[in-house]
Amino acid sequence: MFESFLLAFTALFSIVNPIGMALIFSQVTAGRNHGERVQVATLVAVYSAIVMLAALWAGSYVLNFFGISLAALRIAGGFVVAERAWALLSAPEAQEARKQEQAAPVEDARESAFFPLTIPFTTGPGTISVAIALGATRPADAAGLTNFFIGVSAAALAIALLIWLSYRSADRLVELLGHTRARVLTRLFAFLLLCVGVQILLTGILDAFPVLASGR
Repeated sequence: MFESFLLAFTALFSIVNPIGMALIFSQVTAGRNHGERVQVATLVAVYSAIVMLAALWAGSYVLNFFGISLAALRIAGGFVVAERAWALLSAPEAQEARKQEQAAPVEDARESAFFPLTIPFTTGPGTISVAIALGATRPADAAGLTNFFIGVSAAALAIALLIWLSYRSADRLVELLGHTRARVLTRLFAFLLLCVGVQILLTGILDAFPVLASGR
């Protein structure tokens, strides 16, 4: 159970990156006060937990039902993650303005909390593909299966808690860093997110074409 928790926690933390995404969250919700940001952060954390748990528990079954391979999901998810990261990295000011325009008014907090703040900004295709890949590694025996799902579910809930803590403190984090440092870190995390997207894409290509993996 503990091994499953560590495996899922490190994998999900690296792709979600709640601290880095908190800087982007602060820009998207720049028009809201602290109380409204806390409300939206709570909704995003809850929705993120639901998305991760659903992908962990049922993702592989849904893929099998529609005949979609894990490699195809990784290729598509990696491309989407890399594309969004590249847009933020190459034209951050325009991207930030677009995100602020997409953020709904205060009365539509529930809608904006799910889209775009949960999907695709927080738990997008990359996170979903990682969660499905983790769920696909479930053991066959019943005892091991129970411990496995308890461990990975606890990891998903821990990530959701970190999302809530990071997002609700996003304005204070930006204030502490300063606007310039926050922008620099946002671009740094965008570059790291680009690398993550490319890695997911490459993993999917290697899964789809094993001959390339054997020739590495």
